[in-house]
Amino acid sequence: MKENENIFGMFVRFTNIINSLQSLNKCYTNSEMVRKILRCLPKSWMPKVTAIEEAKDLNTLPLEELLGSLMTHEMTIKNHEDDEEQDKKKKKVIAFKSSTTDSSEEDSDDEMALITRRL
Repeated sequence: MKENENIFGMFVRFTNIINSLQSLNKCYTNSEMVRKILRCLPKSWMPKVTAIEEAKDLNTLPLEELLGSLMTHEMTIKNHEDDEEQDKKKKKVIAFKSSTTDSSEEDSDDEMALITRRL
């Protein structure tokens, strides 16, 4: 899997390679294809790969089910990253600029009350 490539793009490339090899009379079983896909995933996917290997029988796991599981995991990761970005954007610092004027203390107290009400 290439860097910054999504699962679907990787699967399209994988399918093209497998089809080309079949035209050259090199065929792979479903189990071999599942294992090849799991091996080509980046290190950041290793927890998911381990979970699939332990929870599923790789000899009977359909390629489509593996693809669905990986795409679901990819969407979950993307949603978490988007949520983290939104949280960072929400944490804005608000600062007030102060200025000195010759107005009386009553005016400044009224302004402070107004600012406090707005917050």
